[in-house]
Amino acid sequence: MSNKFKRNLPLHIMVLPAVIFSIVFVYVPLAGSIMAFQDYNPLLGFFNSPWVGLDNFRFVMNLPNTFIVLRNTIVIAMFKIIGMLIVPIIFTLLLNEIKSNKFRRTFQTFVYIPHFLSWVILSGIFINILSPSEGIVNRFIMFLGIEPIFFLGDPFWFPITMIVTDIWKGFGFGTVIYLASLTSINPELYEAAMVDGANRWRQTWHITLPGMAPIVILMSVLSLGGVLNAGFDQIFNMLNLTVMSTGDVLDTFIYRLGMEQRMFSVSTAVGLFRSFVSFIFISLSFFLADKFANYRIF
Repeated sequence: MSNKFKRNLPLHIMVLPAVIFSIVFVYVPLAGSIMAFQDYNPLLGFFNSPWVGLDNFRFVMNLPNTFIVLRNTIVIAMFKIIGMLIVPIIFTLLLNEIKSNKFRRTFQTFVYIPHFLSWVILSGIFINILSPSEGIVNRFIMFLGIEPIFFLGDPFWFPITMIVTDIWKGFGFGTVIYLASLTSINPELYEAAMVDGANRWRQTWHITLPGMAPIVILMSVLSLGGVLNAGFDQIFNMLNLTVMSTGDVLDTFIYRLGMEQRMFSVSTAVGLFRSFVSFIFISLSFFLADKFANYRIF
């Protein structure tokens, strides 16, 4: 046993539970992907269920709502990704302009709290405050003389509501990450810029934003892998039959196929397709980040 391994042995032991957890709950279940190519029967198991090749994929492609679900997923997921990149950056720049550290930390903590709340809790809150008759939002809208909006029952407003509420819940976490990136910027750069007569806008454009660029690229790369992940917890808890045309996404589609209709092989085929597309996007984003930004994660 080498001296380097002995020296790092406590670190290996510390990470061992996480490795075991990942193997048991992430890699071992990948073997279940074989169901996508079988007419799976729980009584027969993996080894005795008949092999059907690509029939499950053909069946999914022939369903009348498959491409509608795919469209909804891409639209909602892409706007969530864009919003979760832009809003935290803007909020970080605004928060960075606050001179009082006490007020800045208090405000940062306030916007960070929703990140820790479950969508089971938040969905109940939003269902109440967005109610067309009793919700505080629509009461304010009616006070302005505007007709109430059925945010969770109108096919037009439902995906917008999902995007806005998800950004509201998660942008505080992104703000923490971007604020941490500001600590790596050399303060002497700002002092030199002030001597040269640069105002706050010029300092932000030429120093702050370039200093944040590596972490922005990293967050962009990581988020592209979720291009087909519109957020199951959020949408499942607020989805209803009146908004299925614009609110049904791959995650809820897979849930209905597998858990409600007991079509295990078909739901696995859809999940495998989503994972394959996500893998392609992640690989492409890593390549583009290295090629155009000279930034590597690994």
